Amino acid sequence: MKNIFLLLLCLTTALSAQAQHDHHAGHAMPGMKKTGTDSTKAGMSMSDMDMHMTNYGLTMDTSMSGMTHSLSRNLPMNRNGSGTSWHPDNTPMYAYMTPTAPNGWTFMMHYAIYLRYTAQNSNNPDGRGRAQQFGAPNWFMGMAQRKVGRKGLFQARAMLSLDALTVGNGGYPLLFQTGESYQGRPLIDKQHPHDLVSELSVSYTHAFSRDIDLYGYLGYPGEPTVGPPVFMHRISAFGISDAPLSHHWQDATHITFGVATVGFRYKWAKLEASTFKGREPDENRYDFDRPRFDSYSYRLSVNPSPSLALQFSQGYIKSPEVLHGDEDVLRTTASILHSKGLGPQRYITSAFVYGLNGHIGDGHTSGRPENSFLAESSLQLDRVNFFGRYENVGKSAEELVLYNPTSSATDAFRTNPVLTINSLTLGMNYRLVQYKNTDLVLGAQTTLSMPDQLLQPVYGNMPISGQLYLRLSPSLMTMASMHTMHSTSRRSMHGMHH
Repeated sequence: MKNIFLLLLCLTTALSAQAQHDHHAGHAMPGMKKTGTDSTKAGMSMSDMDMHMTNYGLTMDTSMSGMTHSLSRNLPMNRNGSGTSWHPDNTPMYAYMTPTAPNGWTFMMHYAIYLRYTAQNSNNPDGRGRAQQFGAPNWFMGMAQRKVGRKGLFQARAMLSLDALTVGNGGYPLLFQTGESYQGRPLIDKQHPHDLVSELSVSYTHAFSRDIDLYGYLGYPGEPTVGPPVFMHRISAFGISDAPLSHHWQDATHITFGVATVGFRYKWAKLEASTFKGREPDENRYDFDRPRFDSYSYRLSVNPSPSLALQFSQGYIKSPEVLHGDEDVLRTTASILHSKGLGPQRYITSAFVYGLNGHIGDGHTSGRPENSFLAESSLQLDRVNFFGRYENVGKSAEELVLYNPTSSATDAFRTNPVLTINSLTLGMNYRLVQYKNTDLVLGAQTTLSMPDQLLQPVYGNMPISGQLYLRLSPSLMTMASMHTMHSTSRRSMHGMHH
């Protein structure tokens, strides 16, 4: 019950932020005419307005919305990913935002709370990883942005999570998940909770022209230039409250205690590099780990069209795992993200991600790099959403704690060190309520796991997992909804003066 009260407190905070948003919405947006006929009065509905805007109104107009991309005055905010990564410009956004204040500041808030019941490996009573939990994975992100002079742009960002309270310090059940430890033991078939403070970052960008930006980013914690936008911030994964099984192959560096990044954009391409701390956060989710800059990475990002975002990145990660302190990782990732509006309140967004971990150092049993492939997609049709995720991941028998590499045992796991796991998740959700730009969504999903033949005696031939959830989040942002809210507030304030 204590954890539920904490969630209610977070909800109250979020709704308070929305109330502040409604209160400040009377300030004029840059680029909006203060005179003339309101298009909503001239017989044009909100849907009609959306259809006449870019990407059915899902892509924000930088001249009207006030806030731009976090690292460019000349790119839409829709391109924002986690850290300094890029989404396609057509990516939908779920957020609260204030118009630009007289002092030049603009504020935005994102969050997602999943109140859910999950059951893993439910069809194998004696199978490994069989578990159930009633919990609430969650995250909250706030952003503040201000233009500096005619060329500069400053942004501060903070991200919080109460996972350690709402799913427990040992994390939530997730079949075949690996990657971290708790109380000196590896977390197997569990996803670790995220840190209370998952990001505190600042960035500054100088625009040499509309096509050229140079920027710096500092995070403690923050996210270096490794991988695509992290799963929590991909709209293609918005319907799935579980982390991918390939998380530690693709985007696990999203919480790093010490990050410094510099980047350069020319038109639709960007090259950036980071130095950062390689060790993943410790099991104390409430503290700040000691910063180090012992790892490095680079990323090339290309957005050839408003619907596509491509990236390739590599990172040398120093001693990421506490239980394998003498082992470094060379991580390589590549991804294609796609987003396209299909109409007002309708869109499809997808992600295709490849990740490879090469292990450097003694003691690792795989003998070769481990690959991961992920494909996920989300189709939004007004109040209904259909989503899916497919993964193919190679995990070592040692990582799954299926044998001790120092023992003299000669079993199949020793001669077949990398085991392939296939996983397919399908689900749908439905928006029950929309109030004050806040959505309450009911969702369900089922996961079919197809493990390596050697894993079947341990886990079962085809483990089935599933969950039901209620998700609370901001509503979908569109240019028409922002315009309507602004116009309504402006008329209300005008009436008050009379």
